[in-house]
Amino acid sequence: MSVPRRPRLLLVPLILLLLLAGCSAGTEQTSDPAPPRGAPGPGSGRTLFTEPLRSPSEIPDLGPQTRAQIPATARQALVVTGQGPDSNRSAVVLYDLGDPALGWRPGAGPWPAHNGMEGWTGHHLAGDLRSPVGVFGLTDAGGRLPDPGALLPYDEEARFAVSGEGFLGEPLEGSFDHVVAINYNRTPGTSPLDGERPLGEERGGGIWVHVDHGGPTQGCVSLTEDRMRELLLRLDPARNPVIVMGDAASLAR
Repeated sequence: MSVPRRPRLLLVPLILLLLLAGCSAGTEQTSDPAPPRGAPGPGSGRTLFTEPLRSPSEIPDLGPQTRAQIPATARQALVVTGQGPDSNRSAVVLYDLGDPALGWRPGAGPWPAHNGMEGWTGHHLAGDLRSPVGVFGLTDAGGRLPDPGALLPYDEEARFAVSGEGFLGEPLEGSFDHVVAINYNRTPGTSPLDGERPLGEERGGGIWVHVDHGGPTQGCVSLTEDRMRELLLRLDPARNPVIVMGDAASLAR
């Protein structure tokens, strides 16, 4: 004779009670810490990325005194850095200022160049064979050859022809096929051939960027012909170009 089984109905409420207790524990609401300021909120689907703050780029190796001489309106700077105060060899880089928030960026160069036979000076005098140190405007161009497409006003003139020999015996012919006048002791807005000297004749003048003849100059800066033509195509009067020139130690001040 079999013993009748006890009904299992009493187990059902107990199972339901345990299940309900477990769900409640798993879904208990807690207070999350507030997200960092600027972070995306919950469920935004975005990854937090903070761009580090960066200062606008300065032209390398220029000291505060030199940078202060660059006009606030300048957007192009041709930097000529001499190897030493008595050296006639230098390097040239053209910098552009597009977005002021990003700062100055190199646009062309470095290009090898020559400068004055005796190097550099902060007080240029006629016949000292040194290039003047400083920051000067670049507003006018010209040459014996036709305008290659310069943006600066260009004066094509036969009087740019030159002959003779340089300090190393190299021929000077063709040196002034293309030139850009450096606004040292001259009147801006005139031909590079203009002879007016606002500071007086004793302070020299006729300081140009011109075609290199393979040796040092009397005070100018010289580039190879292809670089000279490239420079003429790049310098834009709407960007108020300047030249920053001197030996490295002077420019670092």
